[in-house]
Amino acid sequence: MEYGNVAGLDSANLKNLLRDVASGRLQLPDFQREWKWDDDRIRAIIATVTLDYPLGVTMTLETGGESPFRTRPLTGAQAGAQREPSLLLLDGQQRLTSLFQALYISDVPVLTVNSRGKPVSRWYYVDIAKATGSPSDRDEAIVSVPEDRMLRRDFGRTVVHDLTDTTGECAAGLFPLRIVFDTQQVNAWRREYEKADEARNFRLWSEFEDKVLHPVRSFQVPMINLSSSTSMDAVCAVFERVNTGGVPLNVFELLTATYAGNRAYTSRTGAYYDLPSAWRSIKEHVAERYPALGRLEVDLDDGLSNSDFLQSVALVRTWNRKQQDPSVGVSCKRRDLLELPLADFEGLSLRLKDAFEWTGGFLFSQCIVHVADLPYRTQLVPLAAVRAILGDETDTPEAIRKIEQWYWCGVLGEMYGGSTETRFTRDVEQLVAWIRRDEAAPDTVTDAFFFPDRLHTLKTRNSAAYKGIYALLVKQGAVDWHYAETPLVPGRLMEYGVDVHQVFPRNWLRKNLDDTYPATSIVNKTPLSLRASQSLIGAPAAYVESLAAAADLRPEWFDDVLLTHLVDPKALRANDYVTFFESRAAALEELVYQAMGKRTTVVRDAADVEADR
Repeated sequence: MEYGNVAGLDSANLKNLLRDVASGRLQLPDFQREWKWDDDRIRAIIATVTLDYPLGVTMTLETGGESPFRTRPLTGAQAGAQREPSLLLLDGQQRLTSLFQALYISDVPVLTVNSRGKPVSRWYYVDIAKATGSPSDRDEAIVSVPEDRMLRRDFGRTVVHDLTDTTGECAAGLFPLRIVFDTQQVNAWRREYEKADEARNFRLWSEFEDKVLHPVRSFQVPMINLSSSTSMDAVCAVFERVNTGGVPLNVFELLTATYAGNRAYTSRTGAYYDLPSAWRSIKEHVAERYPALGRLEVDLDDGLSNSDFLQSVALVRTWNRKQQDPSVGVSCKRRDLLELPLADFEGLSLRLKDAFEWTGGFLFSQCIVHVADLPYRTQLVPLAAVRAILGDETDTPEAIRKIEQWYWCGVLGEMYGGSTETRFTRDVEQLVAWIRRDEAAPDTVTDAFFFPDRLHTLKTRNSAAYKGIYALLVKQGAVDWHYAETPLVPGRLMEYGVDVHQVFPRNWLRKNLDDTYPATSIVNKTPLSLRASQSLIGAPAAYVESLAAAADLRPEWFDDVLLTHLVDPKALRANDYVTFFESRAAALEELVYQAMGKRTTVVRDAADVEADR
């Protein structure tokens, strides 16, 4: 049986469609998420079908007998799992699965959830008397019955109807929808029903058959059937546009199904390629060594994500291809990922795993240790690609200097905050050329600007520049105010529970100053251990004395510790917030300039920007 055509909308008989679900002719591509409709929605869609109301378009993809994806049957249709499907269901899984289980499977109840999300097993019936009344009452006519087929009231104490056999069903006037497409069983049930009250039930049955059974048996499902020649990119795009689940399709999920369906790999190894397991192994390898790339105990894609990794692979693949054919563009758009052959992914994934491990080490050297302190996750994509392309060439002092400048221009210039795919491409090509052939600096370096007034508005970790300045303060040698012996090196940040804390406490500022300069700005914050932060109470002049005494340091020696945070000790000891703020803002501007390596990026106002241009 064929459904629809690629030219427009067609339809399929519901019974035939459910039969193909049962046989395995119609299956799901493995990127489809699990069926999850609850009891209320199942009853509602049954009511829709019995009223012959529009159901919504179902979309399928022809396979031509061979699917490019790993496939699986719809929930409840495991008997057809061994068959090679001819059609894949792209849109309509929730609807068809619900109807298949409620109307086509006669020997097991539907495993769903109630309105509170609690798992329940249900059979579905239709109340004949109510169904032959007004169509507006049809929702109430669809009855959900517990697994034991006992309808109860009084909180389960009293059995109202025993539906464990046909006699009980007929007495209750509840028709079992699980037999609706089995003509022989329906006729047997009808005879039993009419015997119970021939005069009344004969009339009701005639109306019931006309108003319910006939609409269900003749119900037509609107369908669009995509040709097997439809591109992977189009399949992904179509799925996202028409899928009613509301969750965008992840390219990783689509590639998972595609790679699992790779027959060459399966015939060579005797197993399907398990992309999620491969990704987990890679992520565990890099994240175990460098937590800034993510915490697996939180989420496999916390920090470095599977899409980041795939984009890096695509960048390297297209860069390699361009070396052979200059007409090929370096790219990592969704199309490039969807067209990424399994053989190329296998060949490049180990190089990218090593590249991301190197990237983690680079972050560590920049004093970025926690994933929460990573300014831009996306900036790691081109960086890892460049490392995979250049290898050890990135380890020379000059290469490291250039990479550091590019990295901090990206962070402090906040260059990776918007659309990034075009910047990925430019940065890979330009950074490789800059390091390898000393060509012009990448656009991310030349276009980056940092306005000093931005320091006033950097208040939370939502900003990459905020995180960047925090890391730079550690990198330039900040010494903790409690453990006042050695600088806060990356290895001690976790050990000491280091975080950003206000130098002038907010409560003190609220009582003693106006809001000329913001209390929560990065200018009034610095990295300190948990122990040190617990002493930041009241006037700075008082807590500085307390900290110095606890560290057993003379005042002038503790002033040297304060200076490692670019803090003016005299202003702090005088409780002079204005002098402190202006002095530290100037020092942070200089810190930004040094990291970005270009004095013209630190400008006073828009007029200066235009003059510099």
